[in-house]
Amino acid sequence: MTYYKKRVDENQKQIIHTFIALGASVLNLSRVGEGAPDLAIGYKGKTVFVEVKRDEKAKYTEPQIKFMQNWRGGPVSRIDSVDAAIRLIKMLDMA
Repeated sequence: MTYYKKRVDENQKQIIHTFIALGASVLNLSRVGEGAPDLAIGYKGKTVFVEVKRDEKAKYTEPQIKFMQNWRGGPVSRIDSVDAAIRLIKMLDMA
């Protein structure tokens, strides 16, 4: 049983820095494993789980799919770029 991710997507560090620069709190969950999302983002009283992917073609792993199917909270946002991180924060501003 794997308890942590062996590889972190290259763009994750830049995406984390973007969220922080935009005023969000970031909890890195990438070592949790078992399909858990990579990040928990806190912004203006809202919490969003984020799965970071290296690009738009990257696929979810089987454990990630199972996690999302069984999670009874909000959806997991897929982020593959700084622009996508900015869009997520803008959406949270409008909510």
